[in-house]
Amino acid sequence: MARAADFDLYRPAEEHEMLRESVRALAEAKIAPHAAAVDEEGRFPQEARNALTANDLHAVHVPEKFGGNGADALATVIVIEEVARVCASSSLIPAVNKLGSLPVQLAGSEDLKARYLTPLARGEAMFSYCLSEPDAGSDAGGMKTTAVRDGDHYVLNGVKRWITNAGVSEYYTVLAVTDAEKRTRGGVSAFVVEKADEGVSFGAPEKKLGIKGSPTREVYFDTVRIPADRMIGDEGTGFTTAMKTLDHTRITIAAQALGIAQGALDYAKGYVRERKQFGKPVGDFQGVQFMLADMAMKIEAARQLTYAAAARSERLDDDLTFFGAAAKCFASDAAMEVTTDAVQLLGGYGYTRDYPVERMMRDAKITQIYEGTNQIQRIVMARNLP
Repeated sequence: MARAADFDLYRPAEEHEMLRESVRALAEAKIAPHAAAVDEEGRFPQEARNALTANDLHAVHVPEKFGGNGADALATVIVIEEVARVCASSSLIPAVNKLGSLPVQLAGSEDLKARYLTPLARGEAMFSYCLSEPDAGSDAGGMKTTAVRDGDHYVLNGVKRWITNAGVSEYYTVLAVTDAEKRTRGGVSAFVVEKADEGVSFGAPEKKLGIKGSPTREVYFDTVRIPADRMIGDEGTGFTTAMKTLDHTRITIAAQALGIAQGALDYAKGYVRERKQFGKPVGDFQGVQFMLADMAMKIEAARQLTYAAAARSERLDDDLTFFGAAAKCFASDAAMEVTTDAVQLLGGYGYTRDYPVERMMRDAKITQIYEGTNQIQRIVMARNLP
């Protein structure tokens, strides 16, 4: 018969809970006070970057041998979750640093890892991920950006769209076609491109519904000549590396969605306890209590699925693809439902920018779209049923 100790995998370890407490305290003190202004002004959350970097929380996934914390997947999830609880835009600093650099960590040479993961760990640079294009969104294999071998270099031409933190990040993992006939079956390769490389430029920031503090821009490659040793892995392995990366990083989007939802519930709980109607707190009405119960239930279910996926990411389990997609899909759907209910609970006040829940609702929407729409996640799950 199973013992109670056998079920500890459903409970984060003590060090994970200590990490949560420290990140929450930091987020509430250094990030939350600027969240509304970051959204209102549509500016990069530099205060958050400074605070996260000063506390070695900007890229906790980087292995210790390259100067990082070597944090496991669950620890990374907790950092993103707690930052997103107060500011979704700021949570994209650790999340996208992992997304952009994980291909290097998974498939890069030791020299490439040392060259790019070390400054990332020191907080000297940020990393972005360039996969999507104007005509290649859900169909990533339809990309048109090319990389042509020229001696000891590759020459890149093309455009990437919807690139998170573009223009702020110094480094970019770029997927490009190296063999037009093979395409996704050995014809796509991955490269590290630097912002300072000649021929790299950026489009104007997108005007978005949410996550306004995280710049989203096009990245242009106009005859960008880079050394061949900046290829990540062997030629033709880029698409496989890209898909393996998403198996892991969809979990970070689940963490972001989870944090947004938790922040909305926490604020709504406090509001209904204080707000009085018909002579008593709104929270005393059964209909409101039922809404709060449903919100909390969805969040806890999303948390368990996200943490289970993080454990699989750490162990490299065979069913990671299913769990990564499931966590991202479920948590983001839950975040949209929870934040919408939070706005409803605040009534007219919830619809104004004077209260944070409308921002949280706007921020939640993107979690259903990026790193693969939830329709794509359902296709991924169906093809990888455990």
